[in-house]
Amino acid sequence: MQQLHPDDVIWRNARLATMVADDPAPYGLREQYALVVRGQTILAVIPESDIPAGHRNGVDLGGRLVTPGLIDCHTHLVFGGDRAAEWEQRLNGVLYQTISEQGGGINATVTATRGSSTDALLNVAQSRLERLMNEGVTTVEIKSGYGLNADAEEKMLQVARQLGLNNPIDISPTLLAAHAVPAEYRQEPDAYITRVCDEIIPALWQRELFDAVDVFCEKVGFTPAQTERVFQAATALGIPVKGHVEQLSNLGGAALVSRYKGLSADHIEYLDDAGVQAMAQSGTVAVLLPGAFYFLQERQRPPVAQLRKYGVPMAVATDYNPGTSPFASIHLAMNMACVQFGLTPEEAWAGVTRHAAKALGRGETHGQLRAGYVADFIVWDAQNPVEMVYEPGRNPLYQRVFRGTAV
Repeated sequence: MQQLHPDDVIWRNARLATMVADDPAPYGLREQYALVVRGQTILAVIPESDIPAGHRNGVDLGGRLVTPGLIDCHTHLVFGGDRAAEWEQRLNGVLYQTISEQGGGINATVTATRGSSTDALLNVAQSRLERLMNEGVTTVEIKSGYGLNADAEEKMLQVARQLGLNNPIDISPTLLAAHAVPAEYRQEPDAYITRVCDEIIPALWQRELFDAVDVFCEKVGFTPAQTERVFQAATALGIPVKGHVEQLSNLGGAALVSRYKGLSADHIEYLDDAGVQAMAQSGTVAVLLPGAFYFLQERQRPPVAQLRKYGVPMAVATDYNPGTSPFASIHLAMNMACVQFGLTPEEAWAGVTRHAAKALGRGETHGQLRAGYVADFIVWDAQNPVEMVYEPGRNPLYQRVFRGTAV
């Protein structure tokens, strides 16, 4: 370990769940260990017995459990209105596809979002974000996609940026202008894709408003050919891509994402073996979204066994959105991933730490307690990580540390 500076902080007397990938211990657990933090970065992870004598700048954690900060790598936190009435329709037997075709679904939220002021969107998104932060989330992805024109998409991304400025959290913004065909282009979806590729992507990228480009590749969204046009436009500018794919049918979207070395393929309930192998070869992360699966009462589960077989990293996220997953609880998403999809609790934890970080292109800086990583971590009044998965209604969060500072 490097020579300590007087300002280095030692978070000591802890039980660390490091979530380091190659650690043979479950969760990377280390008893009686300490984190040495310099500024915003973890300098070292050391046994309690190796703490230098006489170093005075320390925090005694009383033997509590410490984990990396949680990462929610797929959300739609910024939107106007709600879709409670649509949920009631679905419970009365109306298909999601039918609601979408009748102008509901995503386009209903588009109307409400376009009509909302920036301040109104910021206020409601703040309350949603606070629920995630209160459960230990320190990094969150926020997608646009309820504007579907340049001005409204920019408004959503500006709100996401402001949330990051207003709160102790890292925001990873994603441009999802190709979320649905807006009503004014209903008869000309290719013309809308042209506008996304030629105008919206380059203009908002130049303003540095997003980190990646996403597309909803599905029968109620965009075809693989239209999706590829967006991917081509993004990659020509050096922008990473990801995709909402194989949620309602198998269109080969995951293989398409993989062909462009995409960060993640999300939903993937209808993913086939060829898609799994393509993701394994490209390093694309599988993002599992059990909230939408539950809320839509789906029956087709993601091929978890095949993803394990081929070593595809599996992230878990809330998919918080107004139409198909209105759950701002990462603990609930972890529980659902285990109960509905068959993940182990340790896999669920990897899914909201190191694998979620990889899904956002941050696998070398976030999601693990190890030297050189950002000092985002959570102190829990708990003995074992499984407790937050087992009982999502109980939140044993004791302290949230963001970039080395308790908040």
